[in-house]
Amino acid sequence: MCPGCPHRPVFNALRRLRAVVNGDIGCYTLGALPPLSAMDSCVCMGASIGMAHGMELAGGVEKRAVVAVIGDSTFAHSGVTALMNTAYNMGAGTILILDNRITAMTGHQGNPVNGMTLGGKPGVELDLAKLAEAIGISRVRVEDPHDLAAVETALKEETAADELSVIVFRAPCALLVRDEKTPVGVDDEACTACGLCIRLGCPAIAKTESGKAFIDTSVCVGCGQCVQVCRYDAIVPSGPACDFGGGL
Repeated sequence: MCPGCPHRPVFNALRRLRAVVNGDIGCYTLGALPPLSAMDSCVCMGASIGMAHGMELAGGVEKRAVVAVIGDSTFAHSGVTALMNTAYNMGAGTILILDNRITAMTGHQGNPVNGMTLGGKPGVELDLAKLAEAIGISRVRVEDPHDLAAVETALKEETAADELSVIVFRAPCALLVRDEKTPVGVDDEACTACGLCIRLGCPAIAKTESGKAFIDTSVCVGCGQCVQVCRYDAIVPSGPACDFGGGL
């Protein structure tokens, strides 16, 4: 996943939660790869929600939450019918819609969720939260995926519920906003080589020979995800001060 990708914190939290993740087709399918390793199945476009519903009907997986992950464009293309079917049949489980405001995997085309036609003209923007509520789902929430604490809280609360829930994780694709924030670097004296930032799987973060973190500022987009996981305040702005939001 790209530096600053809003999908990364979601998969990081799902891995920590040890959830059974039914994936779908999109750039977020990369969540199946190490170091995130947080996707258990991926069959075809739009199948994640139906697979999660089928797994729930079959009895689920003992002591593990079952979730479906699908992108905004894929959901509009072939996922909405599965969500409608799950709600209609009184299914349970947690559906995560990763709304990065674009069709990122195949060239940044518009889609019904961002309200832009393939010709680049304005269209009707689909409100995912209102759509889920209209289908009959009462547990619907919208969260900022860059806020790692909020992501973890939302996943714990919704996967613990006994009814169907939808979380829309909404933040633009990193390639759309990559020039808006200040890159970060590592304070070598403060870094303890704990590896938490490296386990995020960001391409801008590497490990030095001493085991400490190194951030390539030519690649970093300043999303602040690594700042939030660092417990030792070792990751700092490489330029003018900027606000990275909440932390863990």
